[in-house]
Amino acid sequence: MSRTVLVTGANRGIGLAFAGQLLARGDHVIATCRHPGKAAALNALGGEHPGRLHVLPLDVANDRSRAELVRELPLVLGEDGRLDLLINNAGVLHSGERFGQLRQETLEDSLRINAIGPLLLAQAVAPLLRDGNRAAGGNEDVAGTGTTGAVINQANHVERLDHGSGGARAADTTSSGPALRSGFAGSGGANRFGAPSYAISKAAQNMASAQLAQALAARGIVVLSLHPGWVQTDMGGGKAPDAPADVVAGMLRLIDAATPAQSGQFFDWRGEVLPW
Repeated sequence: MSRTVLVTGANRGIGLAFAGQLLARGDHVIATCRHPGKAAALNALGGEHPGRLHVLPLDVANDRSRAELVRELPLVLGEDGRLDLLINNAGVLHSGERFGQLRQETLEDSLRINAIGPLLLAQAVAPLLRDGNRAAGGNEDVAGTGTTGAVINQANHVERLDHGSGGARAADTTSSGPALRSGFAGSGGANRFGAPSYAISKAAQNMASAQLAQALAARGIVVLSLHPGWVQTDMGGGKAPDAPADVVAGMLRLIDAATPAQSGQFFDWRGEVLPW
């Protein structure tokens, strides 16, 4: 059975890979980004999969933008008007941060985009998420069946950069590169100083995911935090070890097999449970 999936930050990198693989397997995808008119690769997927891709504008940190998306969703959802899966993929990394020069607006912007925005978006679309069909034991729901709602929060992935604060290739800078490459910028990044606004906001997103899992538990909706690692995207660079297609395929396998018992947990794309 095909699913209806909302993917944020879908114009490039991992978000674009998610949209492409979901479409290839027969799902309907509502893909968002800040500037749909400039998302050439994403829009091209629409021609390859007629009628199954809708591209809508969204600035996840902006309350009006989130509200406008929620108003638009009923017009593009399927006959039953339900979402099977929300993938919170959009995020930001401000490069070039140095202690002694940290700025409040940078910290606040990271929190709005990486933690607050995804949580409020999940809250806004929650009435549209499909409830889980809970079995007697409570552990037989599978997110990939198309009959169970799921929310996926992407950990340690970047959809946009502040190009005015130290360069676009953040994974290669001395302050943020090791934190991104280790994969624990938001959960185990306390052993070094680097990309503080990113690390703080991703730690907050992990807690937001845990809270959201509790809020949606009664409906059988699974909430997962997934860590894609260091990936060969515009942000990760060519030296990254993992291809977006492989990482997204791994995360989709996790989503397909997820049960309510795993809701609120943090996994890497290969399925290993991560501490945070």
